Amino acid sequence: MEERRIHRNRLVTKDGHCNIEYGHVRYSNRFAYLLDLWTTILELRWSFVMFLFTASFLFSWFIFSLTWYWIAYSNGDLWWQYPSADHNPCVINVYGLTTAFLYSLTTQMTIGYSIRVITPLCPDAITLLVIQTIIGTIIKSFWCGIIISKFSLPKKRAKTINFSETAVISPKDGALCLQVRVANLRKTLMVGSNIYGKLLRTTITPEGETIIMDQIKIDFLVDAGKDNLFFACPLTLYHVIDKTSPFYEMAVDTLQQQEFELVVFLDATDESTNFFCQVRTSYIPREIMWGYDFFPIITRSKDGTYCVDFSEFARVVPVLTPHCAYCSNSP
Repeated sequence: MEERRIHRNRLVTKDGHCNIEYGHVRYSNRFAYLLDLWTTILELRWSFVMFLFTASFLFSWFIFSLTWYWIAYSNGDLWWQYPSADHNPCVINVYGLTTAFLYSLTTQMTIGYSIRVITPLCPDAITLLVIQTIIGTIIKSFWCGIIISKFSLPKKRAKTINFSETAVISPKDGALCLQVRVANLRKTLMVGSNIYGKLLRTTITPEGETIIMDQIKIDFLVDAGKDNLFFACPLTLYHVIDKTSPFYEMAVDTLQQQEFELVVFLDATDESTNFFCQVRTSYIPREIMWGYDFFPIITRSKDGTYCVDFSEFARVVPVLTPHCAYCSNSP
């Protein structure tokens, strides 16, 4: 029950999804989803996408089969109309609804069995053939684009970038720092990386207004800076807890009593696909460990190769740490 309550209190889940529901959306706003049909379909689950994929083809085949049936009926080609032996049909071997459906399918999918062939005697049939060919090409192109785009969504690439399950607070270069570890599981580099954070908490303004989701910017650094990181191996990001930090007034015995959520963002571009993606995760007070540091996971072998041991990615070790940030700065 406690785990469920914590999950509901998160705005951003550990895997980066936003835990938010939209209520009382006006009907006119819902109609906007249909106007942006491409994005709407891309955001659907694969099961719904495949259902719509199949349904669109079946529907178009059936609608055109009814039209072919009507043309055959108008020309007296149907079997129950008893055409004469020297009768010239619009489409050879289309004499019922089933054969009309089969001809519609083979025409739109360009299968070309040559069993059912259009004749040059019916202008309406020739016009319908052109229309169905164009519409069939549009449908196939649309779904080809949808499936390729869905396979290559940047959020799939984001799943191969991992944040540590916990954050730690420990000294670094003489200052108390909040640290987070992040790793790229692929050898393909992420270029133009930018890392930052947002502290979400409820605040009350001097005017008495309650801001439920007040956002405070949290700067994260690595030893080389904070922009355009060289993301070839796991990085430890750190936020210096100085007098401008919202963590400055917190201490080891008061941290768990706080109510806030730290959301960490990584914006980067994959060098192989040139797709921009954003990876995010969040930490609540119980996931921040005071007085711990991350265990080193990068070693160098005898042949000069750098090795990363991901089995120790989440491991932390206790270190000597001041009880509060202002304690470490006091004389």
